[in-house]
Amino acid sequence: MPILPLRPLPSLLLFSLVPVASWFIVRPLLDPMPSIPALYSSIGFSIFAFLATIYLVPALGPTFVKARLSGKDLLKYYDKSIPEQDLLVPESLGLVAASVYVLSLILFIPFAFSMPILEQSHVKKAAEGITVVEFPHYQLAVYLSSLLSLLVATMLGFLDDVFDIRWRHKLPIPIIASVPLLMVYYAERGNTNVVVPLPLRFIFGKLINLGPLYYVYMSLLSTFSTNSINILAGINGSEVSQALIIALSVILNDLLYLPWPIGFRIPLHLLGNKTELEFGGVWNAGMAYGSRELVERHLFSLYFMLPLVAVCVGFMYHNWYPARVFPGDTLCYVTGMAFSVVGIQAHFSKTLLLFFMPQIFNFLLSCPQLFGLVPCPRHRVPRFDKDTNLLYPSQAIPAQPDASTKRFPATPSRLATFVVRILSALKLTEVTTDPTTGAITNTTNLTILNVFLLRLGPMSEKRLVQVLICSQVAGSILAFFIRYALAWLVYDGDRR
Repeated sequence: MPILPLRPLPSLLLFSLVPVASWFIVRPLLDPMPSIPALYSSIGFSIFAFLATIYLVPALGPTFVKARLSGKDLLKYYDKSIPEQDLLVPESLGLVAASVYVLSLILFIPFAFSMPILEQSHVKKAAEGITVVEFPHYQLAVYLSSLLSLLVATMLGFLDDVFDIRWRHKLPIPIIASVPLLMVYYAERGNTNVVVPLPLRFIFGKLINLGPLYYVYMSLLSTFSTNSINILAGINGSEVSQALIIALSVILNDLLYLPWPIGFRIPLHLLGNKTELEFGGVWNAGMAYGSRELVERHLFSLYFMLPLVAVCVGFMYHNWYPARVFPGDTLCYVTGMAFSVVGIQAHFSKTLLLFFMPQIFNFLLSCPQLFGLVPCPRHRVPRFDKDTNLLYPSQAIPAQPDASTKRFPATPSRLATFVVRILSALKLTEVTTDPTTGAITNTTNLTILNVFLLRLGPMSEKRLVQVLICSQVAGSILAFFIRYALAWLVYDGDRR
Protein backbone atom coordinates (compact mmCIF):
# COMPACT_ATOMS: atom_id res chain seq x y z
CA MET A 1 0.00 0.00 0.00
CA PRO A 2 1.55 3.35 -0.98
CA ILE A 3 2.41 6.08 1.45
CA LEU A 4 -0.26 8.75 1.70
CA PRO A 5 0.83 11.84 -0.23
CA LEU A 6 1.59 14.94 1.76
CA ARG A 7 -0.59 17.97 1.38
CA PRO A 8 1.16 20.85 -0.40
CA LEU A 9 3.76 22.16 1.98
CA PRO A 10 7.10 23.74 1.14
CA SER A 11 9.72 21.13 2.00
CA LEU A 12 12.34 23.85 2.15
CA LEU A 13 10.43 25.49 5.00
CA LEU A 14 10.36 22.24 6.97
CA PHE A 15 13.99 21.37 6.41
CA SER A 16 15.01 24.90 7.37
CA LEU A 17 13.63 24.16 10.82
CA VAL A 18 16.21 21.41 11.37
CA PRO A 19 19.22 23.72 11.94
CA VAL A 20 17.02 26.05 13.99
CA ALA A 21 15.96 23.18 16.26
CA SER A 22 19.54 21.94 16.54
CA TRP A 23 20.74 25.39 17.57
CA PHE A 24 18.12 25.60 20.31
CA ILE A 25 19.16 22.19 21.66
CA VAL A 26 22.90 23.02 21.84
CA ARG A 27 22.25 26.58 23.05
CA PRO A 28 22.58 25.66 26.78
CA LEU A 29 25.94 24.00 26.04
CA LEU A 30 27.27 27.31 24.72
CA ASP A 31 26.05 29.12 27.83
CA PRO A 32 26.08 26.56 30.66
CA MET A 33 24.42 28.96 33.10
CA PRO A 34 21.43 30.41 31.21
CA SER A 35 18.86 32.54 33.01
CA ILE A 36 16.06 30.17 31.95
CA PRO A 37 17.43 26.62 32.33
CA ALA A 38 16.75 24.11 29.57
CA LEU A 39 13.96 26.13 27.95
CA TYR A 40 16.00 26.53 24.78
CA SER A 41 16.43 22.77 24.50
CA SER A 42 12.71 22.22 25.06
CA ILE A 43 11.96 24.53 22.14
CA GLY A 44 14.42 22.62 19.95
CA PHE A 45 12.94 19.21 20.79
CA SER A 46 9.45 20.64 20.17
CA ILE A 47 10.45 21.67 16.64
CA PHE A 48 11.75 18.16 15.97
CA ALA A 49 8.50 16.73 17.40
CA PHE A 50 6.54 18.88 14.94
CA LEU A 51 8.64 17.68 12.01
CA ALA A 52 8.35 14.04 13.08
CA THR A 53 4.57 14.29 13.41
CA ILE A 54 4.20 15.98 10.03
CA TYR A 55 6.02 13.15 8.25
CA LEU A 56 5.28 10.03 10.34
CA VAL A 57 1.49 10.40 10.46
CA PRO A 58 0.90 10.07 6.69
CA ALA A 59 3.78 7.60 6.31
CA LEU A 60 2.30 5.17 8.86
CA GLY A 61 -1.32 5.66 7.78
CA PRO A 62 -1.35 2.68 5.37
CA THR A 63 0.04 0.45 8.12
CA PHE A 64 -2.95 1.26 10.34
CA VAL A 65 -5.35 0.62 7.46
CA LYS A 66 -3.70 -2.76 6.87
CA ALA A 67 -4.17 -3.53 10.57
CA ARG A 68 -7.91 -2.74 10.14
CA LEU A 69 -7.64 0.43 12.19
CA SER A 70 -9.64 2.50 9.73
CA GLY A 71 -13.14 3.70 9.02
CA LYS A 72 -15.34 5.93 6.88
CA ASP A 73 -15.98 9.57 7.60
CA LEU A 74 -19.71 9.44 8.35
CA LEU A 75 -20.32 13.18 7.95
CA LYS A 76 -19.54 13.32 4.24
CA TYR A 77 -21.26 12.24 1.04
CA TYR A 78 -19.46 9.79 -1.22
CA ASP A 79 -20.26 8.66 -4.72
CA LYS A 80 -21.47 5.07 -4.67
CA SER A 81 -19.19 4.28 -7.58
CA ILE A 82 -16.12 4.74 -5.35
CA PRO A 83 -14.85 1.40 -3.98
CA GLU A 84 -15.32 0.92 -0.24
CA GLN A 85 -11.60 0.38 0.25
CA ASP A 86 -10.80 3.81 -1.16
CA LEU A 87 -13.07 5.48 1.40
CA LEU A 88 -11.23 4.15 4.44
CA VAL A 89 -9.45 6.72 6.59
CA PRO A 90 -6.67 5.58 8.97
CA GLU A 91 -7.78 5.71 12.60
CA SER A 92 -5.89 5.74 15.91
CA LEU A 93 -3.07 7.82 14.39
CA GLY A 94 -3.05 9.63 17.71
CA LEU A 95 -0.74 6.79 18.78
CA VAL A 96 1.94 8.20 16.46
CA ALA A 97 1.57 11.73 17.82
CA ALA A 98 1.55 10.43 21.41
CA SER A 99 4.68 8.35 20.79
CA VAL A 100 6.53 11.33 19.31
CA TYR A 101 5.43 13.46 22.26
CA VAL A 102 6.59 10.98 24.90
CA LEU A 103 9.85 10.30 23.04
CA SER A 104 10.67 14.01 22.91
CA LEU A 105 10.09 14.26 26.68
CA ILE A 106 12.37 11.28 27.28
CA LEU A 107 15.19 12.70 25.15
CA PHE A 108 14.80 15.99 26.98
CA ILE A 109 15.62 14.48 30.42
CA PRO A 110 19.44 15.01 30.29
CA PHE A 111 18.94 18.65 29.30
CA ALA A 112 16.30 19.30 31.97
CA PHE A 113 18.59 18.15 34.76
CA SER A 114 22.00 19.19 33.45
CA MET A 115 21.99 22.50 35.35
CA PRO A 116 22.22 20.93 38.84
CA ILE A 117 25.05 18.68 37.62
CA LEU A 118 26.97 21.69 36.33
CA GLU A 119 26.28 23.64 39.50
CA GLN A 120 27.69 20.83 41.63
CA SER A 121 31.13 21.63 40.21
CA HIS A 122 30.80 25.21 41.45
CA VAL A 123 31.22 25.57 45.20
CA LYS A 124 28.95 28.31 46.44
CA LYS A 125 30.03 30.42 49.40
CA ALA A 126 27.22 31.26 51.80
CA ALA A 127 27.24 33.48 54.87
CA GLU A 128 27.64 30.54 57.27
CA GLY A 129 30.19 28.63 55.25
CA ILE A 130 30.49 26.60 52.07
CA THR A 131 27.59 24.72 50.50
CA VAL A 132 27.31 22.51 47.44
CA VAL A 133 24.21 22.34 45.28
CA GLU A 134 22.49 18.95 45.57
CA PHE A 135 20.89 17.09 42.70
CA PRO A 136 17.07 17.62 42.68
CA HIS A 137 15.98 14.02 43.18
CA TYR A 138 12.42 15.11 43.97
CA GLN A 139 12.07 17.03 40.68
CA LEU A 140 13.43 14.02 38.79
CA ALA A 141 10.92 11.74 40.52
CA VAL A 142 8.10 14.13 39.59
CA TYR A 143 9.24 14.26 35.98
CA LEU A 144 9.58 10.47 35.66
CA SER A 145 6.23 9.79 37.34
CA SER A 146 4.61 12.25 34.93
CA LEU A 147 6.21 10.40 32.03
CA LEU A 148 4.96 7.08 33.41
CA SER A 149 1.42 8.44 33.64
CA LEU A 150 1.61 9.60 30.02
CA LEU A 151 2.89 6.17 28.93
CA VAL A 152 0.06 4.41 30.77
CA ALA A 153 -2.45 6.83 29.20
CA THR A 154 -1.00 6.07 25.76
CA MET A 155 -1.26 2.32 26.28
CA LEU A 156 -4.79 2.41 27.70
CA GLY A 157 -5.94 4.86 25.03
CA PHE A 158 -4.71 2.59 22.26
CA LEU A 159 -6.41 -0.41 23.92
CA ASP A 160 -9.61 1.64 23.88
CA ASP A 161 -9.16 2.26 20.16
CA VAL A 162 -8.61 -1.43 19.47
CA PHE A 163 -11.35 -2.89 21.68
CA ASP A 164 -13.85 0.02 21.51
CA ILE A 165 -14.48 0.17 25.25
CA ARG A 166 -17.91 1.44 26.32
CA TRP A 167 -18.25 4.78 28.10
CA ARG A 168 -19.04 3.31 31.51
CA HIS A 169 -15.80 1.33 31.36
CA LYS A 170 -13.75 4.28 30.08
CA LEU A 171 -14.24 6.42 33.16
CA PRO A 172 -11.72 4.68 35.48
CA ILE A 173 -9.00 4.49 32.80
CA PRO A 174 -7.56 8.00 33.46
CA ILE A 175 -7.65 7.27 37.20
CA ILE A 176 -5.41 4.24 36.61
CA ALA A 177 -3.03 6.34 34.53
CA SER A 178 -2.79 8.98 37.29
CA VAL A 179 -1.72 6.49 40.00
CA PRO A 180 2.08 7.02 39.48
CA LEU A 181 1.53 10.76 39.65
CA LEU A 182 -0.46 10.57 42.88
CA MET A 183 1.96 8.13 44.51
CA VAL A 184 4.95 10.45 44.06
CA TYR A 185 2.84 13.35 45.29
CA TYR A 186 1.93 11.32 48.40
CA ALA A 187 5.47 9.98 48.97
CA GLU A 188 6.85 13.52 49.00
CA ARG A 189 4.09 14.65 51.40
CA GLY A 190 2.45 16.92 48.89
CA ASN A 191 0.35 19.77 50.19
CA THR A 192 -3.36 18.97 50.61
CA ASN A 193 -4.36 22.33 52.05
CA VAL A 194 -6.79 24.52 50.13
CA VAL A 195 -7.15 28.28 50.52
CA VAL A 196 -10.76 29.06 51.42
CA PRO A 197 -12.48 31.89 49.46
CA LEU A 198 -13.12 35.05 51.42
CA PRO A 199 -16.93 34.67 51.72
CA LEU A 200 -16.54 31.24 53.39
CA ARG A 201 -13.68 31.96 55.77
CA PHE A 202 -15.96 32.77 58.68
CA ILE A 203 -17.05 29.12 58.54
CA PHE A 204 -13.93 27.15 57.54
CA GLY A 205 -11.09 29.55 58.31
CA LYS A 206 -8.30 30.56 55.92
CA LEU A 207 -7.02 27.05 55.16
CA ILE A 208 -8.73 23.68 55.10
CA ASN A 209 -6.94 20.35 54.86
CA LEU A 210 -8.81 18.03 52.49
CA GLY A 211 -6.52 15.05 53.17
CA PRO A 212 -7.54 12.01 51.07
CA LEU A 213 -10.25 14.06 49.37
CA TYR A 214 -7.52 16.09 47.67
CA TYR A 215 -6.22 12.94 45.98
CA VAL A 216 -9.76 12.09 44.90
CA TYR A 217 -9.99 15.58 43.42
CA MET A 218 -6.72 15.14 41.50
CA SER A 219 -7.78 11.75 40.11
CA LEU A 220 -11.13 13.20 39.03
CA LEU A 221 -9.26 16.08 37.39
CA SER A 222 -7.41 13.60 35.16
CA THR A 223 -10.70 11.86 34.37
CA PHE A 224 -12.44 15.09 33.43
CA SER A 225 -9.59 16.57 31.36
CA THR A 226 -9.39 13.37 29.33
CA ASN A 227 -13.05 12.59 28.72
CA SER A 228 -14.18 16.19 28.28
CA ILE A 229 -12.09 16.43 25.11
CA ASN A 230 -13.05 12.97 23.89
CA ILE A 231 -16.78 13.59 24.33
CA LEU A 232 -16.69 16.23 21.57
CA ALA A 233 -15.13 13.90 19.01
CA GLY A 234 -16.82 13.19 15.69
CA ILE A 235 -16.04 16.15 13.44
CA ASN A 236 -12.75 16.72 11.66
CA GLY A 237 -10.23 18.53 13.84
CA SER A 238 -12.40 18.84 16.95
CA GLU A 239 -10.26 16.87 19.42
CA VAL A 240 -6.84 18.16 18.41
CA SER A 241 -8.02 21.77 18.07
CA GLN A 242 -9.38 21.75 21.62
CA ALA A 243 -6.11 20.36 22.97
CA LEU A 244 -4.10 22.90 20.95
CA ILE A 245 -6.00 25.96 22.22
CA ILE A 246 -5.88 24.78 25.85
CA ALA A 247 -2.14 24.02 25.60
CA LEU A 248 -1.45 27.46 24.10
CA SER A 249 -3.48 29.04 26.93
CA VAL A 250 -1.42 27.17 29.53
CA ILE A 251 1.80 28.28 27.83
CA LEU A 252 0.67 31.90 27.83
CA ASN A 253 -0.13 31.61 31.52
CA ASP A 254 3.31 30.09 32.18
CA LEU A 255 5.08 32.88 30.30
CA LEU A 256 3.66 35.42 32.75
CA TYR A 257 5.76 33.85 35.49
CA LEU A 258 9.11 33.65 33.74
CA PRO A 259 12.05 35.91 34.67
CA TRP A 260 11.82 38.37 31.80
CA PRO A 261 14.56 41.03 31.90
CA ILE A 262 11.98 43.82 31.63
CA GLY A 263 9.08 43.96 34.04
CA PHE A 264 5.75 45.70 33.57
CA ARG A 265 2.58 46.35 35.51
CA ILE A 266 -1.09 46.29 34.59
CA PRO A 267 -3.34 48.60 36.64
CA LEU A 268 -6.74 47.17 37.54
CA HIS A 269 -8.36 50.28 38.99
CA LEU A 270 -11.03 50.34 36.29
CA LEU A 271 -12.16 46.88 37.41
CA GLY A 272 -12.44 47.87 41.06
CA ASN A 273 -9.21 46.14 42.06
CA LYS A 274 -6.89 48.39 44.09
CA THR A 275 -3.82 46.33 43.27
CA GLU A 276 -1.66 45.96 40.19
CA LEU A 277 -0.48 42.89 38.33
CA GLU A 278 3.29 42.82 38.14
CA PHE A 279 5.09 40.71 35.55
CA GLY A 280 8.78 40.23 34.91
CA GLY A 281 11.95 40.65 36.91
CA VAL A 282 14.65 38.00 37.31
CA TRP A 283 13.24 35.18 39.49
CA ASN A 284 10.53 37.55 40.62
CA ALA A 285 7.83 37.04 38.04
CA GLY A 286 4.10 36.98 38.42
CA MET A 287 1.67 38.91 40.58
CA ALA A 288 4.32 40.30 42.95
CA TYR A 289 4.18 36.97 44.82
CA GLY A 290 6.80 35.32 42.64
CA SER A 291 9.65 33.14 43.80
CA ARG A 292 12.21 30.85 42.25
CA GLU A 293 10.05 27.87 43.15
CA LEU A 294 7.06 29.43 41.40
CA VAL A 295 9.11 30.05 38.26
CA GLU A 296 10.44 26.49 38.29
CA ARG A 297 6.90 25.10 38.49
CA HIS A 298 5.88 26.99 35.38
CA LEU A 299 9.08 25.99 33.62
CA PHE A 300 8.09 22.38 34.34
CA SER A 301 4.71 23.12 32.77
CA LEU A 302 6.38 24.64 29.70
CA TYR A 303 8.58 21.56 29.27
CA PHE A 304 5.42 19.45 28.88
CA MET A 305 3.28 21.92 26.95
CA LEU A 306 5.72 23.04 24.25
CA PRO A 307 6.15 19.58 22.63
CA LEU A 308 2.41 18.98 23.08
CA VAL A 309 1.64 22.07 21.00
CA ALA A 310 4.17 20.89 18.41
CA VAL A 311 2.60 17.46 17.92
CA CYS A 312 -0.92 18.94 17.96
CA VAL A 313 -0.04 21.41 15.21
CA GLY A 314 1.59 18.65 13.16
CA PHE A 315 -1.35 16.30 13.61
CA MET A 316 -3.94 18.99 12.98
CA TYR A 317 -2.34 19.61 9.59
CA HIS A 318 -3.52 16.12 8.53
CA ASN A 319 -6.72 16.01 10.62
CA TRP A 320 -8.13 19.31 9.37
CA TYR A 321 -11.19 19.17 7.11
CA PRO A 322 -11.29 17.07 5.03
CA ALA A 323 -9.49 14.76 7.44
CA ARG A 324 -7.04 12.25 6.01
CA VAL A 325 -6.37 10.65 9.41
CA PHE A 326 -8.37 10.23 12.63
CA PRO A 327 -6.78 10.61 16.10
CA GLY A 328 -8.76 7.96 17.93
CA ASP A 329 -9.02 7.98 21.72
CA THR A 330 -5.25 7.72 22.22
CA LEU A 331 -4.59 11.38 21.51
CA CYS A 332 -7.45 12.45 23.79
CA TYR A 333 -6.09 10.33 26.65
CA VAL A 334 -2.54 11.65 26.29
CA THR A 335 -3.47 15.32 25.95
CA GLY A 336 -5.91 15.10 28.86
CA MET A 337 -3.29 13.40 31.03
CA ALA A 338 -0.70 16.02 30.03
CA PHE A 339 -3.03 18.79 31.22
CA SER A 340 -3.69 17.05 34.52
CA VAL A 341 0.07 16.49 34.98
CA VAL A 342 0.93 20.18 34.70
CA GLY A 343 -2.15 21.25 36.65
CA ILE A 344 -1.25 18.98 39.58
CA GLN A 345 2.55 19.22 39.58
CA ALA A 346 2.72 22.95 38.85
CA HIS A 347 -0.08 23.64 41.36
CA PHE A 348 -2.50 25.62 39.19
CA SER A 349 -5.36 23.14 38.81
CA LYS A 350 -8.03 25.81 39.38
CA THR A 351 -6.54 28.02 36.68
CA LEU A 352 -6.36 24.97 34.39
CA LEU A 353 -10.07 24.28 34.89
CA LEU A 354 -10.84 27.83 33.76
CA PHE A 355 -9.38 26.95 30.36
CA PHE A 356 -11.88 24.06 30.20
CA MET A 357 -14.97 26.27 30.42
CA PRO A 358 -16.44 25.11 27.06
CA GLN A 359 -15.86 21.49 28.13
CA ILE A 360 -17.42 22.15 31.55
CA PHE A 361 -20.46 23.68 29.85
CA ASN A 362 -20.70 20.68 27.52
CA PHE A 363 -20.44 18.26 30.47
CA LEU A 364 -23.18 20.02 32.45
CA LEU A 365 -25.36 20.12 29.34
CA SER A 366 -24.74 16.40 28.73
CA CYS A 367 -25.58 15.31 32.29
CA PRO A 368 -29.27 14.50 31.56
CA GLN A 369 -28.12 12.04 28.90
CA LEU A 370 -25.09 10.76 30.79
CA PHE A 371 -27.22 9.97 33.87
CA GLY A 372 -30.11 8.39 31.99
CA LEU A 373 -32.80 11.07 32.22
CA VAL A 374 -32.77 11.42 28.43
CA PRO A 375 -32.00 8.56 26.00
CA CYS A 376 -28.33 8.63 25.04
CA PRO A 377 -27.27 7.02 21.74
CA ARG A 378 -23.75 5.69 21.39
CA HIS A 379 -22.79 8.51 19.00
CA ARG A 380 -24.16 12.02 19.45
CA VAL A 381 -22.47 13.69 16.48
CA PRO A 382 -24.54 16.13 14.39
CA ARG A 383 -26.72 14.76 11.58
CA PHE A 384 -25.37 15.06 8.05
CA ASP A 385 -27.75 15.90 5.21
CA LYS A 386 -26.30 14.69 1.91
CA ASP A 387 -28.69 16.86 -0.10
CA THR A 388 -27.45 20.14 1.36
CA ASN A 389 -23.99 18.92 2.50
CA LEU A 390 -24.68 20.61 5.84
CA LEU A 391 -24.84 19.46 9.46
CA TYR A 392 -28.05 19.62 11.49
CA PRO A 393 -28.74 18.91 15.19
CA SER A 394 -28.97 15.18 15.78
CA GLN A 395 -31.83 13.57 17.69
CA ALA A 396 -31.56 11.62 20.92
CA ILE A 397 -33.58 8.91 19.17
CA PRO A 398 -32.29 8.51 15.59
CA ALA A 399 -34.64 7.76 12.72
CA GLN A 400 -33.27 4.22 12.66
CA PRO A 401 -32.09 3.57 16.21
CA ASP A 402 -29.76 0.70 16.91
CA ALA A 403 -30.53 -2.01 19.42
CA SER A 404 -28.80 -0.16 22.26
CA THR A 405 -30.90 3.01 21.91
CA LYS A 406 -33.63 3.50 24.50
CA ARG A 407 -36.80 5.27 23.48
CA PHE A 408 -38.53 7.90 25.56
CA PRO A 409 -41.00 6.25 27.92
CA ALA A 410 -44.67 6.81 27.26
CA THR A 411 -44.77 9.02 30.34
CA PRO A 412 -41.39 10.70 31.01
CA SER A 413 -40.51 11.30 34.63
CA ARG A 414 -41.25 14.69 36.10
CA LEU A 415 -37.57 15.39 36.58
CA ALA A 416 -36.76 14.51 32.95
CA THR A 417 -39.64 16.64 31.69
CA PHE A 418 -38.64 19.56 33.92
CA VAL A 419 -34.98 19.45 32.85
CA VAL A 420 -35.76 19.17 29.13
CA ARG A 421 -38.31 21.98 29.33
CA ILE A 422 -35.77 24.26 31.03
CA LEU A 423 -33.13 23.50 28.41
CA SER A 424 -35.67 24.08 25.66
CA ALA A 425 -36.61 27.47 27.14
CA LEU A 426 -32.92 28.40 27.16
CA LYS A 427 -32.63 27.42 23.47
CA LEU A 428 -30.14 24.70 24.34
CA THR A 429 -32.24 21.92 22.86
CA GLU A 430 -35.24 21.40 20.64
CA VAL A 431 -38.01 19.05 21.76
CA THR A 432 -40.60 17.04 19.89
CA THR A 433 -43.96 16.52 21.59
CA ASP A 434 -46.93 14.27 21.03
CA PRO A 435 -49.66 16.34 19.31
CA THR A 436 -52.41 14.66 21.33
CA THR A 437 -50.94 14.36 24.83
CA GLY A 438 -48.25 17.05 24.70
CA ALA A 439 -45.70 14.62 26.19
CA ILE A 440 -42.09 14.87 25.09
CA THR A 441 -41.25 12.18 22.55
CA ASN A 442 -37.79 13.28 21.40
CA THR A 443 -35.14 15.94 21.82
CA THR A 444 -31.90 16.93 20.18
CA ASN A 445 -28.72 15.50 21.66
CA LEU A 446 -27.41 17.61 24.49
CA THR A 447 -23.98 18.68 23.25
CA ILE A 448 -22.40 22.05 22.61
CA LEU A 449 -22.06 21.18 18.92
CA ASN A 450 -25.83 20.76 18.60
CA VAL A 451 -26.30 24.02 20.50
CA PHE A 452 -24.18 25.81 17.90
CA LEU A 453 -26.31 24.32 15.13
CA LEU A 454 -29.54 25.30 16.91
CA ARG A 455 -28.48 28.88 17.59
CA LEU A 456 -26.50 29.59 14.42
CA GLY A 457 -28.36 27.38 11.97
CA PRO A 458 -27.12 24.48 9.81
CA MET A 459 -23.53 24.78 8.67
CA SER A 460 -20.77 22.79 7.04
CA GLU A 461 -18.47 20.57 9.06
CA LYS A 462 -15.53 22.88 8.49
CA ARG A 463 -17.54 25.86 9.65
CA LEU A 464 -18.70 24.01 12.77
CA VAL A 465 -15.17 23.17 13.89
CA GLN A 466 -14.19 26.81 13.30
CA VAL A 467 -17.04 27.88 15.59
CA LEU A 468 -15.83 25.36 18.17
CA ILE A 469 -12.30 26.82 17.98
CA CYS A 470 -13.68 30.35 18.38
CA SER A 471 -15.63 29.28 21.46
CA GLN A 472 -12.47 27.72 22.90
CA VAL A 473 -10.49 30.90 22.29
CA ALA A 474 -13.27 33.01 23.82
CA GLY A 475 -13.30 30.69 26.82
CA SER A 476 -9.55 31.15 27.31
CA ILE A 477 -9.86 34.95 27.08
CA LEU A 478 -12.62 34.85 29.69
CA ALA A 479 -10.47 32.53 31.83
CA PHE A 480 -7.59 35.02 31.86
CA PHE A 481 -10.01 37.82 32.74
CA ILE A 482 -11.43 35.85 35.66
CA ARG A 483 -8.03 34.65 36.83
CA TYR A 484 -6.17 37.95 36.78
CA ALA A 485 -8.88 40.60 37.02
CA LEU A 486 -11.58 39.12 39.23
CA ALA A 487 -9.69 36.72 41.51
CA TRP A 488 -9.33 39.46 44.15
CA LEU A 489 -13.08 39.23 44.78
CA VAL A 490 -12.76 35.82 46.43
CA TYR A 491 -9.03 35.63 47.33
CA ASP A 492 -6.80 38.14 49.10
CA GLY A 493 -3.69 37.24 47.12
CA ASP A 494 -2.32 35.23 44.23
CA ARG A 495 -4.01 31.95 45.13
CA ARG A 496 -4.52 29.48 42.32
